[in-house]
Amino acid sequence: MKRERRVRRLVDGDTIWFWSVRQKLDRGRYENCLLTLSLRREGSRSRLSIVFRPGPDRVISNTYFEAGTVVAGPERNWLNLYEPNAVRGLLRIAAARGDLPTEPGTREVDGWYLFEALVAAQNAGP
Repeated sequence: MKRERRVRRLVDGDTIWFWSVRQKLDRGRYENCLLTLSLRREGSRSRLSIVFRPGPDRVISNTYFEAGTVVAGPERNWLNLYEPNAVRGLLRIAAARGDLPTEPGTREVDGWYLFEALVAAQNAGP
């Protein structure tokens, strides 16, 4: 799975972002697993970590689903965090909500909060 752990490059407007997806598995306790999308703006020392944890009506990939997949709600809306458009959508929602870090270090954000906003925006249409 070495390729899945690589740092990728995303261009959004005039800004270059570097991003990666990491999965922490606890084979004995699914509720302790997490899936993290990390983004860093080129030339910046700050990082945005969008963290997904399993919960009621919230599923993260744990070898059953395709790697990087998160699924929510009874509607079974889903995103694959390895798809650039999904990353771009989450990044834009985070920026619109003021969640991007402004100082060096890591800012952690609940991924489900952004996921729900992104799904609502997609369902609203153009």
